[in-house]
Amino acid sequence: MPLLEIDQSLCEGCGLCVTDCIAGIIEQNESGFPSISPEKEKLCYKCQHCLAVCPTGALSILGKNPSDSLDLSQLSLPSYEQTDNFIRSRRSIRSYEDKNVDPALLEKLLKTLAFAPTGSNCQELTFNLIDDKREMRKFSELLADSVVEASKDENVVRQIPRIKVFARYPKEELISMMFRNAPHALIVSAAPDASCPQEDVAIALSYFEFLATSAGLGVLWWGLLKFALAACPELKIKLGIPEDHHFYGMLFGIPSIQYARTTQKEDVARVRRVTF
Repeated sequence: MPLLEIDQSLCEGCGLCVTDCIAGIIEQNESGFPSISPEKEKLCYKCQHCLAVCPTGALSILGKNPSDSLDLSQLSLPSYEQTDNFIRSRRSIRSYEDKNVDPALLEKLLKTLAFAPTGSNCQELTFNLIDDKREMRKFSELLADSVVEASKDENVVRQIPRIKVFARYPKEELISMMFRNAPHALIVSAAPDASCPQEDVAIALSYFEFLATSAGLGVLWWGLLKFALAACPELKIKLGIPEDHHFYGMLFGIPSIQYARTTQKEDVARVRRVTF
């Protein structure tokens, strides 16, 4: 089966798929119909731009049927004002209800998360999910014990001096500080040979934050996990993160607190206009 298929009864020969092809591998034949030569198929970025740009739905690629895509002309997208309000109202959540998020909602969020962009469209992210509060409790105890044990290692302390601070806290207080009683976590990782692994991870988590927040959930960027796993790298294996992968985590769940208004940060941004 060819990579690209054309319904000639629908194709108008407009050439949009040719001009929008990132790899430049789509050509129009003498009859005006687009095609990809077999020797160029391996150069395809799998971005599906050609499928998305075709105005008549005449083009299929990678076995994807255009009728299975959302019709953008029929969608009601957020206005600028709505998006602006959404960003201004975003808060880091550090208080959560003691309950699991609906598994069906989590499934929807993760399916949409596949649309997060990656460098060169490599799509090589791994999403490690803790979706049960009982498993989260097990991991919180394991991480707390490991951090305290690591703080006794002089080599670790030399490399990560701050680790000694965590040994001062009682175990439950340490767990509360590191996990904020969140029932779930998402850890995204990318291989070092990806085009831009660190950026891919950050973008995916940013997309997840907006999706989760729009669904009524709260999230918290989990910087302490990065710090803790630097001191306890053996726990990366338990999380399913390969040793050489770039990663970052996010805590999330149903918030137990609601904010009444936005903060005021308009004067914080430093803008430098560049001229040449």
